[in-house]
Amino acid sequence: MFARLLIAVNVRMKWVNAWLRIPFWQRVVAGFVLGGLAGWLFGPAADVWFKPLGDLYVTGIKMIAIPLVFFAVINAISSLHGQKSVAALGGRTFGWFAVTAVLAVGVGLGVGTLLQPGVGVGALQVDPDYVPRDVPSVARVLLDVVPSNPFYALAGIGTKVNAAGETVLAEGKGSILPVIFFAALLGFAMVKLGDKVAGARKLAGEASEIMVQVTRFVLEVTPIGTFGLIASLVGAYGFEKLLPLGKFVIALYVACALMIVVVYSLLLLAHGLNPLKFFRGAAPGMEVAFVSSSSFAAMPVALRSITHNLGVDKNYASFAVPLGASIKMDGCGAIYPALCALFISQYTGTPLSADQYLIVLIASVLGSFGTAGVPGTAVIMATVVLSAANLPLEAIGYLYAIDRVLDMMRTMTNVTGQMLVPVLVAKETGMLDRQVYEAAPTNVGVEEGEGA
Repeated sequence: MFARLLIAVNVRMKWVNAWLRIPFWQRVVAGFVLGGLAGWLFGPAADVWFKPLGDLYVTGIKMIAIPLVFFAVINAISSLHGQKSVAALGGRTFGWFAVTAVLAVGVGLGVGTLLQPGVGVGALQVDPDYVPRDVPSVARVLLDVVPSNPFYALAGIGTKVNAAGETVLAEGKGSILPVIFFAALLGFAMVKLGDKVAGARKLAGEASEIMVQVTRFVLEVTPIGTFGLIASLVGAYGFEKLLPLGKFVIALYVACALMIVVVYSLLLLAHGLNPLKFFRGAAPGMEVAFVSSSSFAAMPVALRSITHNLGVDKNYASFAVPLGASIKMDGCGAIYPALCALFISQYTGTPLSADQYLIVLIASVLGSFGTAGVPGTAVIMATVVLSAANLPLEAIGYLYAIDRVLDMMRTMTNVTGQMLVPVLVAKETGMLDRQVYEAAPTNVGVEEGEGA
């Protein structure tokens, strides 16, 4: 009996090892294709049967994100002090965030002008599930970066104003920016105290390594999560929801594809980097972003991709990627609002003036920083831009029914940009390992010899 059990275990381990030897991106693509097939075959029932698999995966990714960021940022800040100026690195990173945001708005406006997604569309109705979002003031967002209680921030608890006008705690309303702020403060304190807290600095580094290993474990569920998410999406949507706004869907996908393939490639070439190597290394993060529609959920994979595959310094990446996941939104914060503005302009037959084009550009770039960490970034950003350009807000309600399909491509664009900027900055500052970048292995999960 024991011998049979041992044989069975050995057989299973061989299957597991064979599975792990398949490159990560190939496993994810397989999950994507099989999920699409299952959604097509089972129809609406797929949303009921397979959605829990996707939900469980996204929950698992979110489970590790906060502790991963918390310990990684502490370790990064306390380790960077002897290498590069944190302020200089931060300033350079913010600079590239702004430059790429401007380029993204330009792409959105260009594609919207060329493809005319709002022309020839029949009468539309606001989706009944659409709820208008309140746009927080810039001052409120900046104040919320400093947590009133760091333990609430770590637990994902924020605040909201109830019907009586009272500010109360609200689960799921938290932002990752207070976590980054508090972790950075602890890191700077360790730098200031020097050798007095050598043990604490070592402990933070060890905790960061533990979370990296936990991340590897969770990433192995990605193909199964991908299967569940795509099966649910295909089964729930079909084509009937997409047909009335098909031109807008096409315009968004084209704009995002141009941003990723053309603009990002040109920036990489300008830095002497091979774009194909970048996309091969960044593929895992891009895939998870597409299927999860969450920059926050894709963040651990993106962090692992640019350090493991693309050779970006781990300490710098631990600071730049979480920051980018909060405020670097080329898809949601730049391309999408620009297309919304042109869509409603074309739909209503009201051409935009030169001043309105400029307002769309400025509001998209500044607003993406001003709404950092606010849930529903794309809807908030579109509200900000349409309001600033004095355009009716109905466009957001029209598009809400297909938002999940739009969000997949928007988020992939966001996360690709969040990986691109650290690569560019690392190249400029000598923090990029070219040997790793050129090799660009694509398996970011648990590998042979790493434990499983």
